Amino acid sequence: MAEPDVVELCARLLRFDTTNRGDGDSEGERAAAEYVAERLASAGLNPKIYESAPGRANVVARMNGSDPSLPALLVQGHLDVVPADAGAWTVHPFSGEVRDGFVWGRGAVDMKDFCATVLAAVHALVRTNRQPRRDIVFAFVADEEDRGEYGAHWLTAEHRDLFDGCAVAISESGGYTYHVPDSGGRKIRLYPVATAERGTAHLRLTAHGRAGHGSRRNDENAVNRIVAALGRLAAHEWPVQLTPTVRAFMERTATALGVEVDLSTSDGVDAALAAFGPAAGLAESTVRNSTTPTMLDAGYKVNVIPSTAHAQVDVRVLPDTEDAFLRVVDSLLGPDVDREFGAHQPPVQATVDSPWFASMAAALRAEDPEAVVVPYCMGGGTDAKAFTPLGIECYGFAPLWLPEGFPYRQLAHGVDERVPVEGLHFGARVLERFLMDC
Repeated sequence: MAEPDVVELCARLLRFDTTNRGDGDSEGERAAAEYVAERLASAGLNPKIYESAPGRANVVARMNGSDPSLPALLVQGHLDVVPADAGAWTVHPFSGEVRDGFVWGRGAVDMKDFCATVLAAVHALVRTNRQPRRDIVFAFVADEEDRGEYGAHWLTAEHRDLFDGCAVAISESGGYTYHVPDSGGRKIRLYPVATAERGTAHLRLTAHGRAGHGSRRNDENAVNRIVAALGRLAAHEWPVQLTPTVRAFMERTATALGVEVDLSTSDGVDAALAAFGPAAGLAESTVRNSTTPTMLDAGYKVNVIPSTAHAQVDVRVLPDTEDAFLRVVDSLLGPDVDREFGAHQPPVQATVDSPWFASMAAALRAEDPEAVVVPYCMGGGTDAKAFTPLGIECYGFAPLWLPEGFPYRQLAHGVDERVPVEGLHFGARVLERFLMDC
């Protein structure tokens, strides 16, 4: 079989409909997994498909390094994608069309682009008879866009041995170009690498009250209680709490941009973010914990006051803050509202100033000598939460060159998701270097 380049690999992956609607409702990853396994096998690896449920397929393969005494590297990405409304798109979301210098399709940003660069890098190493120093485990998993119970979390529970010896992992959401003007107006190219992510603590709230007729006074109305509790949560101003990753991001970004900052107060942090321009988006959601009400459910008839009312809140928690944070949450909810976890996954923290981070920075600078590589904390979550409990330090490093003004972060899960052709080639070259030199 002829070896495709990274653009063809990405386009081919995008043509597989691997839509994940959540709660087990999925088109399945099997066909995409078989294609990935085929490409890995054609590079001389011995991939295996692990199916957690019919159609919910994961692919894992190990490339042997020249020095088996070194800790192994895990390179992991997910094959599933979120739903897409074809009627809202310029092209069909599963066309994998190459147009105007971009590859279009659902998953082009999140995250079949990285899966394609991984496959391209593997083939490049094999084609040129290069062997990395350390073992590399490649995992292409299912179900990241839901709870990971058919993918990474299932693999780490049922097939823990696949990741024996892995000390570090790389995956999505880092290593891409961010064009930011410095204090003199010159454009700086930041490349944020994720060294942390906030924890997920989705809350289900239940307010209790007294059922009754809608026309009668009722001071124990459960709907009023849930609405009041949500109002208190939404109005609460959570204090600034700088984790090591976020502090390092702000200090190093300030230096790169020539901006003086005072991080000793909340006002100083907010002023620094304002001075960072477009780069503020990389930290503004991670200097505080957050509580975002997202769902409400109460009642069954307009003239009946229900005895219970429910809500769900998307809660994101910074490292080492959860106990104190939840005590404040409980005080805001009040005595008539109970809470339980719908999802509860701890924050992820990796070492900022590590040889691994230095290798990522060096690989980026080899392709872009003016790259300024900074750590940052992801506001959301990834499958890193499945691999971290195994003792694996997880980094967001999926290198990609992006043109100025390209709305990369907005396109993830958005309409007309696409990735630049030039960016894919850049990412594959950076990844090659990192796999060889780390």
